[in-house]
Amino acid sequence: MEYLSTNKIAIVDLATSKVTDQEVDEDLVKERIGGAGITTALYEQYQDEDPIVLGTGLLTGTLAPASALGMITAKSPLTGKVCHAPLTLYAGLELKFSGFDYVVIKGKPPKPVYLWIHDGVADINDAKDVWGKDVWTSTDTIRELMGDSLIQVLSVGKAGESESDFAQVCINYWASGDRWGFGKLFGQKKLKLVALRGMSLLEVSNAEGFVNQCKELLSALKTGAFAEKKGIAEIAVAIGEGDTPKWLAPLVHRHQSCFNTPFPSNTFVFLDEDPKLLKESEKKEPGFLITDVYGLLGFKKLGLSAADACGLLRECAKYGIDAVAVSELSQKAGKKKPDEIKKSFSGLKGTLENVGKGKFSPWSPPKPIFANFGSSQDAQWWERRQAVAYIFGIHPIFALMSPELSEEKLIELANLGAGLGFTSETLNKVIADISK
Repeated sequence: MEYLSTNKIAIVDLATSKVTDQEVDEDLVKERIGGAGITTALYEQYQDEDPIVLGTGLLTGTLAPASALGMITAKSPLTGKVCHAPLTLYAGLELKFSGFDYVVIKGKPPKPVYLWIHDGVADINDAKDVWGKDVWTSTDTIRELMGDSLIQVLSVGKAGESESDFAQVCINYWASGDRWGFGKLFGQKKLKLVALRGMSLLEVSNAEGFVNQCKELLSALKTGAFAEKKGIAEIAVAIGEGDTPKWLAPLVHRHQSCFNTPFPSNTFVFLDEDPKLLKESEKKEPGFLITDVYGLLGFKKLGLSAADACGLLRECAKYGIDAVAVSELSQKAGKKKPDEIKKSFSGLKGTLENVGKGKFSPWSPPKPIFANFGSSQDAQWWERRQAVAYIFGIHPIFALMSPELSEEKLIELANLGAGLGFTSETLNKVIADISK
């Protein structure tokens, strides 16, 4: 695969400590496009070994607006289905730039390990320096060991190590869109974390046409329905929680976008520092980056203050446990005090009512955000829109607020970039396959 690709797939066998590189078959790309289309095919190829597949979309890491998405494809311990969880922030970008479009992880080692994927090489290393540590400490430790603070880390905390059903794969220090219990799969494979870093370059078939199309799309997006809006509280308003901005405002320090994404969907709050502070805080852990609107709202619905809710989000991320599961099961158990909720992490059990019913993470709200897509906007529409995002590598929440990024425009952009002649029929076939 020559364009928009590193042309490499890593097959990682933890049981034998062997890593095999494969080329990305261009015929497979013509048939499956990329992203979840190909991670699903790879999962099916190795399904007897219960693999975890990491992947990137065809447009991930390019100039295409919102091309931030990577993904984990695996069988969810919660649903028993093959599902997809988003890798946002800079994790999707870094996976592709580390030198691989896809990574298949299979087998189980005799002792805990971590993967160090960098510059086209995938190393299996002893996890003695990080096993037993929380998510934040593990991230710090790996970055210090490698001497690079820009390494992107996909890790599990104590929830994953103990194989909790609600263990989450976190991104650096923060919660992710893993609402499927994929952290449990990491724990079962004794895989503590995956560290990503690289500086790969991507070739483009029609560079001038691709860049011009990206510029046109970005220009159209600047006047989109999300213009003048910022942060996770605005997303909460869009899904019916109108009092969230006032509740959260006293803690808000700044808003942050994922790679190349026009809307800053993440909000950093200061918990141990004045949010109005303009200079860099001298405190090591002044606050928390909120990346999951439903985790935030789950604790809000328990009647907690914004400070207590965000404090619990931080503790969930350190422990590597899904905040939505914690808040829902705490409500069922009548637990409303932060200390007793935190103490429940280690023994958390129960049945969740809000587990996603489809293949794509319910981390993304089940409706358009801010925008009107001018068509039926029901669950079937949402599933298709998410499928498109996961195939091309578009941020799945931004996909719900940007009708400008239509299927036709994304196909056109993919053809300019890859030169493979994708059609709407190709896309329809891939969507049908990964959604069944």
